[in-house]
Amino acid sequence: MQHHIKDPALADAGKARIEWADRDMPVLASIRERFEAERPLDGLRISACLHVTTETANLMRTLAAGGADCALCASNPLSTQDDVAAALVEHYGIRTYAIKGEDTGTYYAHIDAAIDHRPHITMDDGADVVGRIHAERPEALEDIIGGTEETTTGVIRLKAMAADGALRYPIVSVNDADTKHLFDNRYGTGQSTIDGVIRATNRLIAGRTVVVSGYGWCGRGIAMRASGLGGNVIVCEVDPLRALEAVMDGYRVMPAVEAAAQCDIWVTVTGDINVIDTPMFEALKDGAIVCNSGHFNCEINIAHLRKTATAVREVRPLVEEFTMPDGRLVYLLADGRLVNLACAEGHPASVMDMSFANQALSAEYMATNHASLEPGVYPVPRDIDEAIAALKLATMGVEIDTLTEEQERYLASWQEGTV
Repeated sequence: MQHHIKDPALADAGKARIEWADRDMPVLASIRERFEAERPLDGLRISACLHVTTETANLMRTLAAGGADCALCASNPLSTQDDVAAALVEHYGIRTYAIKGEDTGTYYAHIDAAIDHRPHITMDDGADVVGRIHAERPEALEDIIGGTEETTTGVIRLKAMAADGALRYPIVSVNDADTKHLFDNRYGTGQSTIDGVIRATNRLIAGRTVVVSGYGWCGRGIAMRASGLGGNVIVCEVDPLRALEAVMDGYRVMPAVEAAAQCDIWVTVTGDINVIDTPMFEALKDGAIVCNSGHFNCEINIAHLRKTATAVREVRPLVEEFTMPDGRLVYLLADGRLVNLACAEGHPASVMDMSFANQALSAEYMATNHASLEPGVYPVPRDIDEAIAALKLATMGVEIDTLTEEQERYLASWQEGTV
């Protein structure tokens, strides 16, 4: 099938929103202008499994401008913006397979459709395409020269594959670029997660206890934004260094079971399984809201919640109320899926400008250098990372200093010391 979307009639509305996002993505726009002139991706097929949002649409436009033949599917069943999917098909000619709320069977049928495109380059957010190819579609490996990965969870999976000797082609870890995780993960996830919680619940953050499980860059951003809105933030961690950092940043740190008794709103961002599990559900404060902003909906033990509850009802769109045996109420947002994309619009365009600049330039890097790369997970080259940072500063009208020749010599020498 050439595409599978909800409604082509939504295309004009989607195009307007894509253009609105594009105005706040000047770095990607500048790359697209160069790609149009140089066509570095000519003759290459790219299959992307990403959140189908306005920002992703502008990445697809950029890859197509560089000569790539693109297919796009969703990387989460609830993250698709249906008007954007329609616009990609109707206005930009991108094969798109994504419908918000699609069931698991449809989700994997869409991934298979993207694999049927016989990509030379895969572009993942969560490594579902890579996993599917290696486990069930190995014939697709014949054409693949390399790939890219967008997010922490996907990088974890890919590094595990590489450690097991299972990964069959080179993949650039876009997530590990400084211009990605220091900004997208912290500022993007921080703002969009709180946005999703507020849109879903219309609850005031100020004065409430917000528990954040995981103090990586995403957790740092969520804690910072929740605190900025007046929330009393508790951090739960298993890493002593990150826990220490959270304490030094001014947050309370405690075991999850203790935090549960005080929790009003709980957000998980760990990339691990059953972070909120049976002991936490048993200790949860009446009326607590739980949600996840990690990639997969395994961080909350939803199966236990459904099995234990005496009654379940939807009280608002994407807000389920669970009545526990002792009468306490627990509220689950978006079936435990990415709350920032299911209940809101995901990261703002300005921060995705850098993330998707990394994707575009990493695809170009893979097209040029794949022959010299063994199967494995590779960082974004430092010169690409620094070039994106410089471009972003320039588009913001920010100038910085440069080292003098004397300063460069001093930093490169060892002869000078105390004078």
